Amino acid sequence: MKIISLVPSITETLFDFGLTADEVIGRTKFCIHPLNLMRNVEIIGGTKNLNIEKIKSLQPDLIIANKEENEKLQVEELMKYFKVWVTDIETLEDNQNFISELGSLLNKEISAQNFNQKINSVFNDIKVSSPKKIAYLIWRNPYMTVGSDTFINEVLQESGFENLFKNRKRYPEISVEELKEADLIFLSSEPFPFQQKHIDELQKEMPTKEIILVDGEAFSWFGTHLMKVDNYLKDLSLKYSV
Repeated sequence: MKIISLVPSITETLFDFGLTADEVIGRTKFCIHPLNLMRNVEIIGGTKNLNIEKIKSLQPDLIIANKEENEKLQVEELMKYFKVWVTDIETLEDNQNFISELGSLLNKEISAQNFNQKINSVFNDIKVSSPKKIAYLIWRNPYMTVGSDTFINEVLQESGFENLFKNRKRYPEISVEELKEADLIFLSSEPFPFQQKHIDELQKEMPTKEIILVDGEAFSWFGTHLMKVDNYLKDLSLKYSV
C-alpha cells in the first residue's frame, strides 16, 4: 500500500509502525520525525497548502488527513481522485481508536496494542491532587490559547493541569488581563515559536507570574508521539502541579 500523510504526527506514526519510504510516498514539509527517513519521502506541500498536482502524480492508494490540520476544500478535492481517511482527534480515546484502526489497516494489530498500552501508562502514572490553572499560549499578536474541545486541552488535563480557558471553544483570542488569572503560563514552541524574549515581554506585564516555555509537540502531536514524551510530561507535572 502506498500512503501519503498530510500531517506530521501521522507520518511519524506510520514509520513507528515499521513502514518504509517505499510505502510512505508523500509527506508535508513539516514532517520531521523520524529525521533519518524524511529525506527519502517526497514533499507534497504544507499541511494547509497542499500541492494537489504533485499528489496526483504520486498515485497513492491512501491519503491520511486530519480535520483540524488540513484545509477542507483541498481534502475534498483529493477525495475526487483517491481514497482519503480524514482523522478527527480531540481526546486520548480518539487517539487510541486511531492507532487501533491504523494497526488493523496495516495488519499490525499487536504493535497498535503495544503503542496504546505505553501511552495509557504515561497518564496512568500521573496523579495530582490539586491541579494548577494553566494558560497555554499557541499564538502571539493576538495572544491565542486553547479551549476544551482540543487535543491540547486533553493532554493538559491528563497531565495534571487545569486549563484556565476550559470554558472556551477551539482557539480563542485572549488579553493579558485574562492571563493574570492563571497560576502558570505555558508558551508553546508551536505553531508560534515562543522564545525567552516573549517570556521577558509578558513578565513586564506580570512580574510575579511564572511563565515557561514548553514543547508544543508533547501536547499537540497525536498518534505514537505521546509514548515518547512520557518523561517530559511526568517531570513537568511533578514540578508544577503538586
